[in-house]
Amino acid sequence: MQLIGMLDSPFVRRVAISLQLLDLPFEHQSVSVFRTFDQFRGINPVVKAPTLICDDGEVLMDSTLILEYAEALSALVSGRSLVPSDIPGLQRSLRVTGLAMAACEKSVQIIYEHELRPAEKLHQPWLARVSGQLLAAYDALEAVFEKQKAAVASATIDQAALTTAVAWQFTQKMVPDVVPAARYPALAALSAAAERLPEFAAAPHGMGIYRQPA
Repeated sequence: MQLIGMLDSPFVRRVAISLQLLDLPFEHQSVSVFRTFDQFRGINPVVKAPTLICDDGEVLMDSTLILEYAEALSALVSGRSLVPSDIPGLQRSLRVTGLAMAACEKSVQIIYEHELRPAEKLHQPWLARVSGQLLAAYDALEAVFEKQKAAVASATIDQAALTTAVAWQFTQKMVPDVVPAARYPALAALSAAAERLPEFAAAPHGMGIYRQPA
């Protein structure tokens, strides 16, 4: 399989880390939807990151849908899953993952507003609204992980904690002024522990390429 997209995207990064934890080998192409648009369009005309090229050449997109496929594939290969099978556990996992995905999306909206729109045309009411949504997502996530610490190890981390850690790292790298780390000690601790895992270290946030751990 080939994962297409840059690791400065939290959506690409969560897939890269998840594939490792699910014991699914893949290659990574660090292709930008902006700087190398035409190259990306040659792979996927929709130009959406992440894109996954399956072993049979089929092209999938959207991190949640890619990970649904990866979970099904892992069930056949190794039996490993990052999602609870019991209904209460699944419900909690989906809620937390949804909050983390919302945090990613709102962070991206803030970044795009600043980077793609001239400063004199920034829409402050929109920024205030999105920033409020971002903080609400992190307030809810902080309450979750303050109440119940995540089991942060390669063999035990689940998709909810994984996506939360990826979202937090992304926000702190890109819009730290919007989300003060001191306000969220449980999330900061979760992120610090997750970033020490080999699967996270092999796919660091930024412009690099996933390197399979030795």
